[in-house]
Amino acid sequence: MTKVNENLTYDRLMEKLKTYLNETDLKQIEEAYQFASLCHEGETRLTGDDYMEHPLNVAYILAEINADGATICAGLLHDVLEDNRVTKEELEEKFGHEITSLVDGVTVINKLSFSGEKEAILANHRKILVGLSEDVRVIIIKLADRLHNMRTLWVIPEKSQKEKAKETLDILVPIASRLGMNSFKSELEDLCLRYMKPDIYFGIVEQLNQTKAERDKSVRDMIQAVSKLLDDAGIKFKIKGRAKSIYSIYKKLDKGKKFSDIYDLLALRVYVDTEHDCYQALGIIHGTFKPMPKRFKDYIAMPKTNMYQSLHTTVFGVDEHIFEIQIRTYEMDQIAEHGIASHWSYKEKGSVKANLQNAMEQKLQFFRSIMELKEQNASDEEFVKTVQNEVLKENVYVFTPNGDVIELPTGSTPIDFAYRVHSNIGDKMVGAIVNGSIVPLDYVLQNNDVVKINTNKNSVGPSKEWMNIAHTSQAKNKIKAYFNRIDKDENLKNGEELLTKELRKRKIAFNDFLNSENVEKLLAEFKYNTLDELMINIGNNKLSVSQVINQILNENTSKEDFVLKKATSGRSVSTAVRDDVIVEGIDKLRVNVASCCKPVPGDNIVGYITKGNGISVHRSICPNISSLEERIIPVHWNEHTQKKYPTTLLIHAMDGKNVLLEIIAKTANTDILIQSINTLNSSDHFLYELNVLVEDKDKLQKFMNDIDQLPHILDVERIVK
Repeated sequence: MTKVNENLTYDRLMEKLKTYLNETDLKQIEEAYQFASLCHEGETRLTGDDYMEHPLNVAYILAEINADGATICAGLLHDVLEDNRVTKEELEEKFGHEITSLVDGVTVINKLSFSGEKEAILANHRKILVGLSEDVRVIIIKLADRLHNMRTLWVIPEKSQKEKAKETLDILVPIASRLGMNSFKSELEDLCLRYMKPDIYFGIVEQLNQTKAERDKSVRDMIQAVSKLLDDAGIKFKIKGRAKSIYSIYKKLDKGKKFSDIYDLLALRVYVDTEHDCYQALGIIHGTFKPMPKRFKDYIAMPKTNMYQSLHTTVFGVDEHIFEIQIRTYEMDQIAEHGIASHWSYKEKGSVKANLQNAMEQKLQFFRSIMELKEQNASDEEFVKTVQNEVLKENVYVFTPNGDVIELPTGSTPIDFAYRVHSNIGDKMVGAIVNGSIVPLDYVLQNNDVVKINTNKNSVGPSKEWMNIAHTSQAKNKIKAYFNRIDKDENLKNGEELLTKELRKRKIAFNDFLNSENVEKLLAEFKYNTLDELMINIGNNKLSVSQVINQILNENTSKEDFVLKKATSGRSVSTAVRDDVIVEGIDKLRVNVASCCKPVPGDNIVGYITKGNGISVHRSICPNISSLEERIIPVHWNEHTQKKYPTTLLIHAMDGKNVLLEIIAKTANTDILIQSINTLNSSDHFLYELNVLVEDKDKLQKFMNDIDQLPHILDVERIVK
């Protein structure tokens, strides 16, 4: 990629854009430039340059990959929403929804920090990665923005340089690689190494400079020799020397190689018109220059999943120097350098966004994995762990018997392969054949394996043991979903049988008990949508038959329920909080405790100005206000609070026998009041949701510690809903 100097002019940008955009686009880009210039008027960068140098360079980087007009506009405008220079509404009125959504997407990413507490890192990773599947142009603009900032990283302190470089290498470089944008990836990697490990970087530069004259002569001689061969064969071609990236040299040195042993320091790239010419040129070169064994790769017949295609060979060239030669068509080169961005000018009808997204869906299993995770509503931690371990790390490439390439994370098994092909294949799998031989299901797949899955339509389905053998979250989730479906049917049947048996014991007719009025009452009380849901929860022991029957008959409850009812009776406490929470400078405004995180005195709190409902007080760690900024105000507790406040605990126990009685007993001689206890699970382990009223955080913590000391308690935590 061309490195543009800081004195880039608007006229130079327009000259570049005129080579591929129409007048309508150019006019809108001019308006965007004028508007951005007005917004940034008087601002300077840390380099001392006028601020517009940055968006201008971002736009030029995008122009080098032939970005569409909307993306160029967004590149020029990508910083105008920062610091409220202009509102989204104003921007949309002037430039429309498409450009505004791109600018807003970049702004959201720029506001996220990759450093800090673990929870913040996980949430921010998720927002960025999920954001990729909404409109891939947002991340392309972000990559261009980061590339220009990395080019001028020298201006910030050394510690910040290293942090920014590490963030880029860990998060943005793998994404650029998955997008196939090699020109971005390669330059970002070199710049990251330059600032993270300057001694190593400049050491490699020095070694390259020492051998430059000799290498340049060898490359010139080899170009001349190959050119003559191709000319004599009548093949139209272009040929040039290819510089090895400093970062790729570093990676090889880091693995223990000597500088003199790195074969592709001498490298050529040959461009031809057709795929046929690629193979013909390869044959001609091999006819004269002996190829090195095991160094040939055919990425034309078997493209990488980021769309990369090329022939790679390593030969003993002129004067026995070793050369790496890449042979590709001009179209393949566009895809190799720009990846997904090479699809800006799809010939099909439809918007640029739709075409890019279509290309992305077809070509990148990476994004399919992202979107599947999004649909599965994985937790932040599970999502990021899966993305880092299965999406951004190295993969293996295996084949179906028809020759289709399937990409899987390293460590995958035939089970992962089967579920990647289709859920039904996985559910009906009875065995696997790899490279013509039967293999066990825990066989670890290797690059270039040909995998055939044997299925049987009468198969009883996957084994639960497969959960321990499968490597990918996708396969594990599909196995889990299968058993959830099976368990659901079994629990439904079991629930009906348990209820029928108990009603028969009490001499009550099943249909009389479940008349429409009683069903409606039960669903409302236990908060289920359908009678089947109620039966399933009876069947899996989350709901006892006695609870259900007693709800209708109003009979005495169990011993534990009776003690609980007695412990909680008559203890409804008001939670009006205006006098207990102080909002500086504001009087007589309604103040409410948030029901999601339920703060109590002693918690760090913030206020959120609601629409028409006063101020809602949240714990400062509440995830529901973590992304909100504009309507957050400082608040603090009155030193002399007047009331008790509700909060919710989750208690995980090994044994349910008498545990509730022991928990209730811990409230004796304390000011803790129990409002309610809900049994969430009573199968292998027991899970209780405990709603209490408490004066302050210290007393709550002591109560939690007391419960935690009970012999059958696994853990006690305070939850946010």
